[in-house]
Amino acid sequence: MIVVAGEALIDLVPRGTGALAALQPALGGGPYNTAVALGRLGSPAAFCSRVSYDAFGEALLDRLRETGVDVSSVQRGAEPTTLAVATVGADGSAAYSFYVDGTADRLFTAPSALPPGTRAVSFGTCSLVLEPGASAYEELMRAAAAQGVFTALDPNIRAGLIPDADAYRARFKSWLPSVSLLKLSEEDAQWLGGTPQEWLAAGPAAVVITRGGDGLTAFTADGEYTVPGERVEVVDTIGAGDTVNAALLHGLAARDALSAQALAALGPEGWAGLLGFAARAAAVTCSRAGAEPPYAHELEG
Repeated sequence: MIVVAGEALIDLVPRGTGALAALQPALGGGPYNTAVALGRLGSPAAFCSRVSYDAFGEALLDRLRETGVDVSSVQRGAEPTTLAVATVGADGSAAYSFYVDGTADRLFTAPSALPPGTRAVSFGTCSLVLEPGASAYEELMRAAAAQGVFTALDPNIRAGLIPDADAYRARFKSWLPSVSLLKLSEEDAQWLGGTPQEWLAAGPAAVVITRGGDGLTAFTADGEYTVPGERVEVVDTIGAGDTVNAALLHGLAARDALSAQALAALGPEGWAGLLGFAARAAAVTCSRAGAEPPYAHELEG
């Protein structure tokens, strides 16, 4: 079981140009997309979050169930679902503004235990910024690491939600001793201001940096491994990084490499296969509108 912990929300995606273009609701949230992608790839997965009882919340849970993701660890609340309004650039890149005050996912509380059979837990995005839930997710991360569970982190920076950038950067560094795999975009790495070598020294066994169409690079104590991006006609990049998260975790599980020791021992051939798989999966997501990660059969061959 791979557990994904974090927010589920509704992306409002423009269907047209201009400030008043019609907005199409889409199921989203970085951790949510990662859980859906894991389910579509065929990995046993569970979602750990707090979701509204409103219609959006029911739709979010319905897709998880349809994808085969275990929702027994999802907490519920009467508060509304978080909304994220997307703006899609000419190159398909997406920026977001958020409506988060008083929403259900912010009131997440750390569970007393992870689901039976948990091999890895993935964290990231808004859930590690918005209090009081952020402290609860942090508590869960530290507890999982202390129990020897493989932990993955994608900070997926949303700068508009971070009131004190320096405080967040310090908090990010405090998480690294509890992280097995750190994955982040090139833009996030620049915003955080550190280097892969500094982050490796703080705890993770590997750091993976995504560079959009230019591919992915993994940094380990033994060296760097890079694969090019898969060329595709980009519709938008919504959910691409979340798909990379899922593909990395799925690939590591298939290689029985969900441990810091196994991750460090992958070697050039193992990293080439793992990163190439993640690049192909992300390319499929970029080729269609919204966060629509691929199914396993779409990546065969």
